[in-house]
Amino acid sequence: MLNGLGSLRTLSIIGLFGVLGFSSAFASEPPASEEPGSVSVRMYQLEGSLPSEDPNSSQWDSVPSSEFNLAPQVHWPPRIQEVTVKSVKVKGVHNGQELAILVEYADPTQDAADAAALEFMVGDKPAHFAHGQEMMQVEGGPVNIWFWKNESAKAVDMSAKGFKTLETQPHQDVQAKGVWQDGTWKVVFSRLLKTEDGQDVQVEEGEWRNVAFAFWDGAVVDGLVKEKGGQKAVSTWWYIRAEPSADNSIFGWVILGLALAAAFEMVIVRKLRKGQSV
Repeated sequence: MLNGLGSLRTLSIIGLFGVLGFSSAFASEPPASEEPGSVSVRMYQLEGSLPSEDPNSSQWDSVPSSEFNLAPQVHWPPRIQEVTVKSVKVKGVHNGQELAILVEYADPTQDAADAAALEFMVGDKPAHFAHGQEMMQVEGGPVNIWFWKNESAKAVDMSAKGFKTLETQPHQDVQAKGVWQDGTWKVVFSRLLKTEDGQDVQVEEGEWRNVAFAFWDGAVVDGLVKEKGGQKAVSTWWYIRAEPSADNSIFGWVILGLALAAAFEMVIVRKLRKGQSV
């Protein structure tokens, strides 16, 4: 658990994201043969404003979701053998300027210490999803973490490049809104696709980025918070991209072709009416 923003700079060696294993610690562009919902989140393009302030907005109903399995962080202490959140459903939208990502997951009780986080690679340098920690003889790259906690009811924009390096960014670019109902949390994170902050992930339409997820059940059991710090549900790296704008140029060529065909037909009809051969 994170006890206020001051403790963000003094996290243990695990920090927010733990490690499931090395085999899927790094990721590249998803293979074309994979089903999109099994490995990636596609942020579909909408016109106008996004449902950034309302996780229950009807705008989300028409957006396909992707579901990812989660597991306990068990590689470094403090370990946990069982977690509350077993999987997460994720939806994403953008309007060419802003993006919104909705995470939905089961949690039987609403607690002050309930929390969720998204993590992104920054730039093109491969990073481990455990805070970009250097592992397997691969130099860790920087990561951008968006953290939300029910107690504060807002997002915190953070950066890291390895264990014990997690810090709150000087400039905060991320917003979040969470709603708990009937044993389910819905949390929507929102931000501009691109920012002026070099510590932030920058999202280009049509470009794949890497994303990972983490969740904490803040229920108090026997006087102690059930999941805190490294005791959490985590995923490995998966994939996310803002779907590119539709290429409408083909429609222009079709219209032009129809116009030329119509003009040609009119010429032929006029010649026939005048008794001219065609």
